[in-house]
Amino acid sequence: MSESLVLIPGRTYWHITFGTYGSRLHGADEPTVDRQHNQLHAPFLPADAQRHEKAARMMKADTVWLTQPQRAVIEALVPKICERGGWGYGMVAAPGEPDNDHVHVLLHADSTVHGKRIRMWLKRWLTEELNSRWPRGKDVWWAEAGSTLAVKDERYLRNVYEYIKRQRTLPAE
Repeated sequence: MSESLVLIPGRTYWHITFGTYGSRLHGADEPTVDRQHNQLHAPFLPADAQRHEKAARMMKADTVWLTQPQRAVIEALVPKICERGGWGYGMVAAPGEPDNDHVHVLLHADSTVHGKRIRMWLKRWLTEELNSRWPRGKDVWWAEAGSTLAVKDERYLRNVYEYIKRQRTLPAE
């Protein structure tokens, strides 16, 4: 794909990121945002032991830390999932240690389809595939939300492609 990194008329490129279940609970020392603090350039939530404890008590399953085989399967599956969804595949990474708690996807879709909807389908279809190999249940692979950033220019497109490529578990295709 690197040789054809150009914006396509009528298509929107999306940089989609989503985390694993329970890996970044609000109130922990690691940076998080919630719905009330999810504005561009807004500070991350401060550490709050009580909020973190409450979030941990509400978990319905153990935290997901993606193993190397799981990361490799995710990276192998996303191109096929993009085809299934009618989206153009760009790049995927399921980073290894110490960041084995999220997935990055670069893809393009019809401009009428929002990245949040695509993220929902990516997570659903990945869950089905992962559960066929490592059964966990329907809602315990991924955090509830994630990030969907529309790529507005070719410079950002190239930067996000290279950023994701550097984090891959498998060699880039």
